[in-house]
Amino acid sequence: MLRRAWKPLAATTVLIGTPSYLYYTFTKQQTFDLAVKVRGADGMPLMVNRTFSLLSQNAVKDRLIENASSDSFSRPDSTVWRYATASVAANDPLEDAHADAIIARDPSDPSAPGDWLFFTVMDGHGGPHTSRLLSKTLISAVVLELSSLIHSTDVPKSGLLEKLKLIFRTSAPKSREDPQNPERISLAIRNAFTKLDQELINAPLSVLAANLDAESIKKNILPDLSKHPLALQTMLPAVSGSCALMAVFDTTHRHLYVACSGDSRAVAGIWEENEQGQGSWRVEVLSEDQTGRNPSELKRIQSEHPPDEAGSVIRAGRILGGLEPSRAFGDARYKWPREVQDVLNRAFLVGNDQPLRSPPSSFKTPPYVTATPVVTHRDFDFGSVARPSRSPTSRFVVLATDGLWDKLSSEDVVALVGGHLKGLKGVVSKTALPELVPTVSGAPTVEGKEKKRNNSSGSWSFEDENVSSHLIRNAFGGGDTESLRKLMSIPAPIARSYRDDTTVTVIWWEDGQEGNAKTVAFSSDNIKAKL
Repeated sequence: MLRRAWKPLAATTVLIGTPSYLYYTFTKQQTFDLAVKVRGADGMPLMVNRTFSLLSQNAVKDRLIENASSDSFSRPDSTVWRYATASVAANDPLEDAHADAIIARDPSDPSAPGDWLFFTVMDGHGGPHTSRLLSKTLISAVVLELSSLIHSTDVPKSGLLEKLKLIFRTSAPKSREDPQNPERISLAIRNAFTKLDQELINAPLSVLAANLDAESIKKNILPDLSKHPLALQTMLPAVSGSCALMAVFDTTHRHLYVACSGDSRAVAGIWEENEQGQGSWRVEVLSEDQTGRNPSELKRIQSEHPPDEAGSVIRAGRILGGLEPSRAFGDARYKWPREVQDVLNRAFLVGNDQPLRSPPSSFKTPPYVTATPVVTHRDFDFGSVARPSRSPTSRFVVLATDGLWDKLSSEDVVALVGGHLKGLKGVVSKTALPELVPTVSGAPTVEGKEKKRNNSSGSWSFEDENVSSHLIRNAFGGGDTESLRKLMSIPAPIARSYRDDTTVTVIWWEDGQEGNAKTVAFSSDNIKAKL
């Protein structure tokens, strides 16, 4: 009797137990262990194992697209512009930022009609304060400087002396220089960056000066301004810092200007075909990583300080052994004299329990860091007249903070964008991609860091609709799903030891394709100003 009853009981157990096992297996939160550096009781660093929850593939995708956006628009010259942006945080909060704008030329502009297109990425450090401020002000600052340049007029001088100069002039008068030649535009962009940083750095001093009365000055009494409404509002953007990278497209003259302050990077891909119709993407690096490891930056910084500081201004590729980018907004600890740092610290920060760190021990002759960018100019057709036979897109520009370049080379990025534009789908081995999306080197990369990338093995993934999210996915693991999940699962602030905040903007354009744009033209909300 018991033997006969065993068979239905066993069958029931299998039917009930198997679904329960599968449910438990697939709903149980997966975890992974990671060695993490912490400080022991004695204050010394030590490594300990920590267990973290492992994000699902769907959760990883959600994080990749959480801060992603894209748009397209056509302009009267029948060019369709497309761009996509994405950000993934390693810090909490995210210290990166970005901004974009289209500025229509004013009808009074001699070069009208046409547009100025602005795209920027900002890589903040020491907090999000500087990068967030730049995302609201940097484009406007450049627009103001360009507007002053374009609409400036020579005011004729009067008086006896000027009339005598005209009578005795021995040479023909010089014709007024075209205000929109590339050299003057580049200078205007440089000036805008520099002036904005000066305002940012000097803002706390202005607040202090406005709150010093004659009696305080006479008695050398420093007021406590820690509760002043502008105390932290001006101090935090000054003492934190941010790199900034800007691309400016002048559609009238078909010029591209790239302004770089820091170690973010701009790279272009240009499709070129030979007479047999075989093509490849030329990799053109449009900016240099600006750190102490860049020989040009090292030479510049050493030339700006006394010879006895030649060995200390840059240590281990960093400014005074601390800050990595050699150009940045904010970072007042590397710009204000010691005395100014002490005064502003006591006036604004001590009362807020946010004291300013002392400057490095080798700090002698500030400033050591500048926000003045290196500006390069190119024809944005990049000298290419060939077009791929299957797609009208033959040029693109990638702007990205160093979180992307820590993981991917310039050649990787161009190949990945080229494959995305080609319509590749699925997982592609890293050895196979060069056959599918060939690249050739143009202007080389000047690396700002010591990087040990192992990109010869493994695979890439082509599954994201947003091309910027696509780049970030492949920077963090690509086709290696488990590695991607683990890297994306590490929480802040521990994540910062394994990856950086990463922001990517990709811009590409198609001539004579206005019918394919998702947005026929910019609305009045998109056209933010006229220049």
